[in-house]
Amino acid sequence: MQDNQVLWLEKALQGDSQAFTWLVETYQRPVYNLCYRMLGNAEDAEDAAQETFLRAYKNLRRYDANRSFSTWLLSIAAHYCIDQMRRRRYQVVSVEDLPYADLPDPAPGVENSLRRKEEQRSVRALLESLEPTDRAAVVMYYWYDCSYQEIAEALSLTLSAVKSRLHRARRTMAVSWQEQPAAQPGETLLAERIVS
Repeated sequence: MQDNQVLWLEKALQGDSQAFTWLVETYQRPVYNLCYRMLGNAEDAEDAAQETFLRAYKNLRRYDANRSFSTWLLSIAAHYCIDQMRRRRYQVVSVEDLPYADLPDPAPGVENSLRRKEEQRSVRALLESLEPTDRAAVVMYYWYDCSYQEIAEALSLTLSAVKSRLHRARRTMAVSWQEQPAAQPGETLLAERIVS
């Protein structure tokens, strides 16, 4: 964590609401993106992100300074999303509503844009086929580059359970990916990285 983030966190722990607002502004995108990838709906993701920050604010005194603040915050978001997913019992989610704005566009043009959208739909469908905890582990590992240890802490799992869940998720996604029609040239690197 950067020095200014440590300072803002210390001020927030002392009750400075402006400092907590700064933390929200700093982490709102990663929290929202995690919620969005897990829940698959913009409105649900906004609600989950707000609930995450509300819970973080209420429990800020419980934050362990020896732990990464971003991991602590993402763990709150992941647990909340897992609970929401369990409540709705795998309702069908329209994958066409899920943007992946943080993936770079390799080349402009209508054809490339259409191909990217199809590839993104395929990756989203693969993610949606996973159990909530497995999906959280995959998102944290591949999108947020969290270590196995950080994921274990965030999801209250053992290190071996994280490795096992990621292995099982990759295997499930690889089988699903291979069952799809022949892949087009230029498949997303992320899809290849996840299923390999």
